[in-house]
Amino acid sequence: MKARIKAARDLLGLTQAELCEAAGVPLITLRRVEGKPDHAGLVSVDAVQRIVAALEAQGVQFLESGQVAAGPGVAMRADGPDTD
Repeated sequence: MKARIKAARDLLGLTQAELCEAAGVPLITLRRVEGKPDHAGLVSVDAVQRIVAALEAQGVQFLESGQVAAGPGVAMRADGPDTD
């Protein structure tokens, strides 16, 4: 999820601080999510959900394999590299 969160933030042109304010999470939390290969145990599931919800509130749609976007955007091909 870390790569998708960072990509979504970049797509919206938000700084880490701006996203943290919108999500109500500390900056260190987002830095851990975006920077650590596996942030399990360092960041709560609730904090990640709040970050995702803040991005979705600004129009981002997170897709799972096989889902189709509701509007313009970007997505990874099924044969693309696995970055999450």
